[in-house]
Amino acid sequence: MIDPRLQTLRVLHERGTVTATAEALHLTPSTVSQQLRQLSARLGLELLEPAGRTIRLTPAALALVEHADALFARWEEARADLAGHADGVAGRLRITGVATAIAGVIAPAAARLREELPRLAVEIGEDPGENRFELLLAGRADIAVVIPAPGGPPPSSRLRSSREVPPSDDARFVQQPLLEEPQDLLVPAGHRFAGRAAQGVALAEADGESWIRAGDPADQHQLLLTACATAGFTPRVRHDAVDWYAVAALVAHGFGICLVPRLAPVPERCPVVRVPLCGEPLPVRRFLAAVRRGSERQPPIARGLAALRAAAGEREAKGV
Repeated sequence: MIDPRLQTLRVLHERGTVTATAEALHLTPSTVSQQLRQLSARLGLELLEPAGRTIRLTPAALALVEHADALFARWEEARADLAGHADGVAGRLRITGVATAIAGVIAPAAARLREELPRLAVEIGEDPGENRFELLLAGRADIAVVIPAPGGPPPSSRLRSSREVPPSDDARFVQQPLLEEPQDLLVPAGHRFAGRAAQGVALAEADGESWIRAGDPADQHQLLLTACATAGFTPRVRHDAVDWYAVAALVAHGFGICLVPRLAPVPERCPVVRVPLCGEPLPVRRFLAAVRRGSERQPPIARGLAALRAAAGEREAKGV
């Protein structure tokens, strides 16, 4: 068995503070500090050093984290091999993801698993405000449906399309392409684009419009800036909202237009129109399925990934 205090050190490296590490692992800060002191004493090495008012990992601790990442990946592989000797797929599978991913692929995948594997308990969480990679690292989730964002673990330098399944460039995680979700324009019912829902609108035509920065700031806001820059202009952002019902209300009352993911819900009675974008390049949002490296062959996780891919394939066949 791997010393669990190594996991505490890994999470500290990810979170940066003892308090944040304790929150991630559901421990008290004093317990985290005690585990790190014990690990340091056992190895005969200083693992932490002061850095102003906080602490940082020593070079020895950073080297140890690299070895720990490899050890935990091999442990996940060992668990997968041992699980192959058991009959059937049982236990618990925890999946986390953004709201539109839950609606579009996670819920259908979980329903499929419930029907095919009645002994497998699937738990789903949106976990707003949480770093989903930290949930994986802390063992609080088994699969995370994520959207690549600046500052996150790199998917792979070789990732080119949603059809490829390369390894992650991060030693702790494997990330597999799942779904590419197109973006539409959301405009008021009386807008000049509202009558073009059949043929679509080129994003460059929206230069000069007032914009609402809509959706998750971690990914959707950056997507807006990147898409508009590619189309040759900078959006004049006047308002922002996260909840899509609030976004639709702002659009309906003429406060601006916005990019809306194809899977995001729009209130049926709200006087807004979803208009597809046309031309190249089209802005898309990419979903990845992330797991702890080495765990992807464990039967519950492997079946969960397969169910997510099947649900994503059905979505793509329907045009998302």
